[in-house]
Amino acid sequence: MDEIALIIIDVQKAFDDKKWGERNNLNAEKNISNILKFWRGKNWRVIYIQHMSDNTSSVFYPKNEGFEIKEIVKPINGEVIINKKVNSSFIGTNLEEYLRENQISTVVITGLTTPHCVSTTTRMSGNLGFKTYLISDATASFGIKDENNTYYNAETIHNVSLATLHNEFATVITTEKLINKFSN
Repeated sequence: MDEIALIIIDVQKAFDDKKWGERNNLNAEKNISNILKFWRGKNWRVIYIQHMSDNTSSVFYPKNEGFEIKEIVKPINGEVIINKKVNSSFIGTNLEEYLRENQISTVVITGLTTPHCVSTTTRMSGNLGFKTYLISDATASFGIKDENNTYYNAETIHNVSLATLHNEFATVITTEKLINKFSN
């Protein structure tokens, strides 16, 4: 089997802040935790991406509680943590270098949020030639407004984001299908 890695993007306490508003898929972290347990049981690589802001008032500022990775998916010794400052986990980081140095050709992407960091990372992963799986129920979205102040609910944002990625940049599957696929 080709080398494979699980990438967990921005599952940080910052996303518990009420400022984000309505969120879909409240089970995303639980599903990520289930994948993580499966992954650790296989002794496969786990890579955490942690968003870091230079703005001291940001919920993602390193000295603020929101910077912390949520307890439900807390890293253990030997698991890689990469800090990023933009939406893509590949820009301004050593993620691509790490994957290539370790002959990782397949990545499984989970995390927060679907239309932002998850989508941007998934697009780049596919464009860089990695076989990419995006786990639909191991990511989530918040409702957002467009330039005309039209509101789109979290479920719509999530589903449209996944649809724009499937079969173009990644294979979108559920936690259950992922675990069944790699259980052999």
